[in-house]
Amino acid sequence: MEQLLADALLSQCSDSSALLRTVCGEDRPLSVQQAETLRFLLERLAATGGWRGQRSEKDAAQRVAWEAALGRCLPVLLGGSTLAGESPEERLRLVRAACGALRCCASLCGPPLAERVARESLEGSEGPERLQVETAVAVLTAVASWLEEPALLRRTVGTALRLLWGDGEDNEEEKALLAAGRLLPALGRNSAALGHVWEGLMLPPNDAPQRVSRTLLVLSALSDAVFPADPRQQNEGSSGEAAQLLDARLCSSFWKVVQKGLTESDALCRKRARYLLKRAVDVSEKLRVECRCNSDTGNEPCLFWWCAEKNDELAQFWENYILIMETLEGNQIHVIKPVLPKLDSLYEHAVSGQKDCWVFHPSWHVCIYKRMFESENKTLTKEGVIHFLDIWQIKHLPTSPGFSEFIIGPLMDALSESSLYSRLSGQIMGTCPPLGMKLQTFLATYFTSLPEKEKSSFLLKFIQKMSSRHWCAVPILFLSMALAHIPACRVLDTEGLLALRDVLQCTMITHQILLRGAAQCYLLKAAIFLTDVEKVSFSDISNFIICLRPEESLGRGTVLWTMLCNWLNVNDKHFQNPLNCNVPQDKAALSVYVQSLVEDYLKTPIANTAEDCLMPDWFEAKLVATMVLLAADVEEIKHEYNVNGTTERSELKALLNPLLDVLLKLGTNPYISSLKADKSLQLLLKLLQTCSVKCSCPQLDGIITFIQNSFMTTTESILGFLLRRLTANELTTISDLQRCNLYLEVLSELMNICTVIDWKKGPSICNFISSLINASLCNLQEINSEKEVKLGEQIQKAVSMASLSVICEIIHRKPDLQLESLPAIDSLKTTISCARLNHVLKKPCSMEENRYLEEPTSHHGWGKIVARYIHDQWVCLHYILNSYQKLSKDNALEHFLPDVQMCTRTLQSALEAITILPSDYVLSVFHSMKIVLSKLLDSSESLCIEAFDLAWKIIFTLSNTQLIFWPNLKAFVQFVFDPEILAVAAKNKSQAYTKIKEIIFQMIEMSSTRTGVFNMLLSYCCQSWLFPTSDDTSAAEKAFSNAGNYSELVIEACLFGTVFRRDQRLVQEVCSFIENLGDECAANVVTESTNRDDHYVRVCAIKFLCLLDEENSLHRKFIEDFVMKLLDKGELISKSKNGYYVNSLQHRIKNRLWQTLLVLFPKLHEDILTRTVDRILQAGHSNNQASVKYLIEWNLILILHKFPQFLQKFWACFKYGEEQHKTSICTFLAVMSHFDIILQNISEKTPALKKALVVVLQWCFHHNFSVRLYALIALKKIWRMCKALCVEDFETLIPVIECSLNQAENMHGTGNAKKNWQRIQKHFFFENFHPLKDYCVETIFCTLPRLSEIAEEEWISLSKFTAFTDVPLSSTFPWYHSRTSLLDLKPSDWSQQNMGSAEPSNQRQWTDVQKKIIPWKDSTPDLELVFQDRATKLGKANNKLIVVASLIDKPTNLGGLCRTCEIFGVAALIVGSFHYINDKQFQYLSVSAEQWLSLIEVKPFQLADYLDQKKMEGYTIIGVEQTAKSCDLTEYCFPEKSLLLLGNEHEGIPANLIQQLDTCVEIPQQGVIRSLNVHVSGALLIWEYVRQQIIKEKQRR
Repeated sequence: MEQLLADALLSQCSDSSALLRTVCGEDRPLSVQQAETLRFLLERLAATGGWRGQRSEKDAAQRVAWEAALGRCLPVLLGGSTLAGESPEERLRLVRAACGALRCCASLCGPPLAERVARESLEGSEGPERLQVETAVAVLTAVASWLEEPALLRRTVGTALRLLWGDGEDNEEEKALLAAGRLLPALGRNSAALGHVWEGLMLPPNDAPQRVSRTLLVLSALSDAVFPADPRQQNEGSSGEAAQLLDARLCSSFWKVVQKGLTESDALCRKRARYLLKRAVDVSEKLRVECRCNSDTGNEPCLFWWCAEKNDELAQFWENYILIMETLEGNQIHVIKPVLPKLDSLYEHAVSGQKDCWVFHPSWHVCIYKRMFESENKTLTKEGVIHFLDIWQIKHLPTSPGFSEFIIGPLMDALSESSLYSRLSGQIMGTCPPLGMKLQTFLATYFTSLPEKEKSSFLLKFIQKMSSRHWCAVPILFLSMALAHIPACRVLDTEGLLALRDVLQCTMITHQILLRGAAQCYLLKAAIFLTDVEKVSFSDISNFIICLRPEESLGRGTVLWTMLCNWLNVNDKHFQNPLNCNVPQDKAALSVYVQSLVEDYLKTPIANTAEDCLMPDWFEAKLVATMVLLAADVEEIKHEYNVNGTTERSELKALLNPLLDVLLKLGTNPYISSLKADKSLQLLLKLLQTCSVKCSCPQLDGIITFIQNSFMTTTESILGFLLRRLTANELTTISDLQRCNLYLEVLSELMNICTVIDWKKGPSICNFISSLINASLCNLQEINSEKEVKLGEQIQKAVSMASLSVICEIIHRKPDLQLESLPAIDSLKTTISCARLNHVLKKPCSMEENRYLEEPTSHHGWGKIVARYIHDQWVCLHYILNSYQKLSKDNALEHFLPDVQMCTRTLQSALEAITILPSDYVLSVFHSMKIVLSKLLDSSESLCIEAFDLAWKIIFTLSNTQLIFWPNLKAFVQFVFDPEILAVAAKNKSQAYTKIKEIIFQMIEMSSTRTGVFNMLLSYCCQSWLFPTSDDTSAAEKAFSNAGNYSELVIEACLFGTVFRRDQRLVQEVCSFIENLGDECAANVVTESTNRDDHYVRVCAIKFLCLLDEENSLHRKFIEDFVMKLLDKGELISKSKNGYYVNSLQHRIKNRLWQTLLVLFPKLHEDILTRTVDRILQAGHSNNQASVKYLIEWNLILILHKFPQFLQKFWACFKYGEEQHKTSICTFLAVMSHFDIILQNISEKTPALKKALVVVLQWCFHHNFSVRLYALIALKKIWRMCKALCVEDFETLIPVIECSLNQAENMHGTGNAKKNWQRIQKHFFFENFHPLKDYCVETIFCTLPRLSEIAEEEWISLSKFTAFTDVPLSSTFPWYHSRTSLLDLKPSDWSQQNMGSAEPSNQRQWTDVQKKIIPWKDSTPDLELVFQDRATKLGKANNKLIVVASLIDKPTNLGGLCRTCEIFGVAALIVGSFHYINDKQFQYLSVSAEQWLSLIEVKPFQLADYLDQKKMEGYTIIGVEQTAKSCDLTEYCFPEKSLLLLGNEHEGIPANLIQQLDTCVEIPQQGVIRSLNVHVSGALLIWEYVRQQIIKEKQRR
């Protein structure tokens, strides 16, 4: 219509210049309507040649255009002012219309006008405001095609590039997008400016940040200009001429940008990179000429090349490559897996036939792996990692520097994800996960393939990468393991060893002690195998070794310790000697180094009062002690000392002599410096502690014996020194408390070795202990007469109390020393008994004034000192209470606690203590409470309940700690669940009884997050109930009565087991793998076995039940009650509405329940079964999972075998209603298949067999196929028994039975029915399983769950029953499996899943892969846009929305979209071709909507021009696409004139069109699938537009 009006107006106007001047106006600023009219008239004049051949008229029109451009359009654009009441939408429309007019004016007037406008606009582009810059960019974009002056071109391009790279301002991104999306593409289409644009993009300034996404935005817009044109199109205009000047394929910088774009996190950026790659490949395939980009990659191939001879091969390579990259965008493994075989084919093309060099640059393959590694789908990431690791083994690829960088960068980043190390579904628990094995093999292979000169730098970077980030326990373990499996090679120097030490520090972060220790073991192995000993010194080695924790990895006596000693011995003379000192030939270099180490350690500077009062750091003592023992063991290896240690060991003696000299002087030289004394005692303590580690055997270890004997010679001197320091008021400062701790630890260790060696000087120990006790008691009893409390006196009191507490612990732990009879001990007991509990030390008044002068900031506060003082009081009290209790259960303790009031006061003091003490100091209070509580539960129940509550709160707060939680929990369990307390509470059924049960369930709940809590509770209870400390029969019965009173504990234990999160399950699997390594991994030897595996809860409970004696009345009563409660629990679970699916928690609990009942079966008497058999049969009618079903069937078979009298009840089960039989009849038919077992104890077999035949036969003709199969298998077995008995009563049934069985054997030829019949006969339950011979713990808890395909966490191996030793194995219960027929079976041997006639291949053929379309290949010669006028005939459209669907190529989507557009009154629907309209699928979905809607044909290659046209007409171009800056549909406000561009079904919107969009809108999603159907997406946006316009219309009204 507009075109018709414009042509009519121009035809009636004799002076076109006057018409243009009239349109422009002069009085008011240029309006939108004036600008749009001016643009349209100028376009029509140029299109129709409206000058009528008159030069003067054309000149006049040019003058008017010049005036309009400079006088009317440019001021409106560059003025930047907004008229009053003008909305942003109207302003945008004005700018677009004015720029369109400017473009027409420049086209009419040529370069002079364009350059004049450009100069004025360049000033505006440098303004700070976004609106000003945006307008200037729009003006420059309009005139860019007509610029010719070189200086102006360079200035314009420079301005655009500055906007592109950014200047750090807040609106930098908006400016950059304006330059990248509009100005630079416009300049690039100018052949004179294209070179400047290209140079600026490929060679950015050094200080410019790398902006890959912006660069790709420009390049995708210039794709027609930067690639050679098709020969058929080379003469079609300026773009063709420009293409002759530039070929992006020849520039390596261009390909680097593309590769970076392919791996960017932004999906739109990756899309543009793929677009450019497609264009380059398509151009190369069409031109078929030699092409090779400039190379800066050394000996490797260039990044891109092409030759005519290999045209088809190259095209196939790049087609596969692009297909892989496009498919990876889906992030869905089931879509991507079929394409992965193409990745293998890429390697076949990429490597030469001799396998010695790359044909294609390997960085292209790296791009694929980077995309896979960065995927949100971790399964895809794992596929990518495993494929990369495998490819080196399969293809034997040549090395490349790029691969080393890739391994140390993206690959290691991907390997940091713990979930990648999970086991395969069929892999046995405790085996190494596939990724761990592949990582070992890959690293060894790759490292071996590297040139010698590159190995050291690669390994150093690899190790430094391991220490440069936080790693979880599992990845760091397997990376360390891979390092340790690299073939021995001397490549690590001092720097490498330091890097390994940094990795060691990383391993300390995790709380998983076993994994932490295993990682340390492998890192030490790596150091041994890979260190170049000639480049490192003993000092470097010792600083590395000291980072290993002996209680976690490097324990003396382990395989790892022996390996280290052998390595040090072999390389003794080869280590670097930094001091260049001569090592005597008869001495080892290690011994010389350690000798100097000990001497240097014991050297102390001249005493400095300020420094001498500080305790030395423990690090140095630990280092020296470790190196002394290593040197001793190396000498042991070298001289092959015998086991008894008869050799003199002169080397070890020489190492110890400096220390022994100092220790011998301690007792006689009062002037020895505190620093020297402290350091010598620290070294002594570390040596003694290292000697007493778990794996050492002192009786057979000559070195330990020698060291202990050597130190025993200094014992008297040390004891004299300790006595003086602890009692002579020499410890008077806060820092001296640390010395006190050191002295007391040394005392404890000395007492330990005295008991081991049986020291002959016992009287000196007794004298020391007596003197220390007396002096400490005297000091504590001193009454300070002065008003002011002195710091020194208070510190000495704290030292005295600490000394007494340590003495009490020594006497308690070391009864062999026979110190109990000392007179001083009686004084100690008397004093503590009379002392006031929780007595605190008053804080000295002078402490606040002098603390900055005397005490450093790192010292303990006074509160810590007071807490330790109270703690020591309770240690002493516990010793006294315990000693009285041992003497006599009644009399002695009553002497100490004569009445209830005294007990009450003691308990109240205990509650006060645990209230004020820190959590790590309450252990001794718990021990004391255990003795007192049992005396008070009857008389002071409320106080006892308060004690329970308060103690549980302490335990709960400690649950996040590692070291102090377990000892405190053990003490808590011992006093709350003491048999006497449990018995008293249960006897009265009082509040204490309820509180104890409440605590039980709270501890079970805690076990779900803190593994091992329930284990400790159950183990203690089971031991105390079955094996009481007293041999008295009544005491034993009283103890076991607790089992019945608290049977819920055992029931919950039998059913215990949480469904772990994936990360928890992974840690358990890896721990199991480490444990299976045995002594090979030193961490298994030195770490403490804690029995904290969740399986041990059920193991303990089952072993407890197996130990019960059914002949014991108490036990029998417990069993009966226990079975009833189990059945109640099972019925409650069955009624629950929780999800009952395979491996759900409900399924697992039911499985555990029936396993427990199966274990109890031999202990069930007839009377209890009489009351329970109906309930067991009823359970068979429930809808059970397979594993539960087998257990119920097994129970029923055993019951009927042992008690045939219950057969009548069993036959009654077949008479239930039809509805129940649908889910249960197969259970009872399966029981019938083992009728030979049931029949064994029946005297009259014939009637029973006849009854069984009659029952089974009626089900052989059931309409349900599964029921018929089970009935036939039972019939076949029962009929075999009948024929074996030769019973004549069955003659009438022979025809029916034989016919049924023959029909089953020949059923349905070779179809599924035949296969199912064959499978059910091979089913383990019918062919291999024997209910009597296979009855054992192994079958119940491991074999049957495995064959039932229940989750592997439910399998409990027999090794766990034997490993858990807290409760012994029952000698009467069958544990081991005697038959191998079941053990050798695999679940797949009897799987009943119908797999069809042929096994499907795991990998699909390539022809099944969906191809992606390439839009520019559909290009056809340019055609005029065809406008339809259907809508004008029917009336004006309801809105101004245009929907562009030219990229959609599926008729179904177009038909549905057409219908939607017509319903909502869309102005026009743009399609790619009218031939879609005639398609039957289109018409089926459109239901004639195309007859009532304006349809316009715009070919895909015409879209860019069409969008530009609509943009100048004031339309906002909106794309339906997910980009980094997409707007949420729920937040976007549609302009009235909106154009909606819909993308292709697979590719979306092409990258060359995205920069023409004004905005991208995305639909918010919450599901997993990546995108909606294009018709659905379009319909949602159309409705949202219509909805907003309706609301606006209502608001106007």
